Amino acid sequence: MKLKQLIKLEDKAKEVWVISPGLHYDTEHKDFSEMVSVNLGQKTKYRYIVPATKQVAKNLQAYKKRYNLTEQEINTNFLILLPSEFNPFLSECAIYDASTKCIACTAPAREDSNDVIQLHADTAKQMAKAFKKLWKTYKGTNP
Repeated sequence: MKLKQLIKLEDKAKEVWVISPGLHYDTEHKDFSEMVSVNLGQKTKYRYIVPATKQVAKNLQAYKKRYNLTEQEINTNFLILLPSEFNPFLSECAIYDASTKCIACTAPAREDSNDVIQLHADTAKQMAKAFKKLWKTYKGTNP
């Protein structure tokens, strides 16, 4: 499914459950944020599960401001979990040849199908950069 197809699907939904590691699409992606704004106006019910991270806290404030929501509405619509509690929603990711081709793929964390998604080149590079930074921070060397 392509992003445009997903937008059409969400546009017709009456209830949307979102599990997001960063709340990126609803706060930083123009097409999605416009659609969420329209959907909220049409009383589409949104529920989010997000991890308690600095990035989510920042994007949650942007979400609250963009959609003119009260603190009560945020409390009703969001479940903010410790990052360790968020783990069941993570996918398996792999980065191949990070220093040359830099290809990243993701698949369900459990082997329930043969479906694998190759991520966009820019996303792969960002993931490789984050992987390298974390590795250096905790291991003291390059991966």
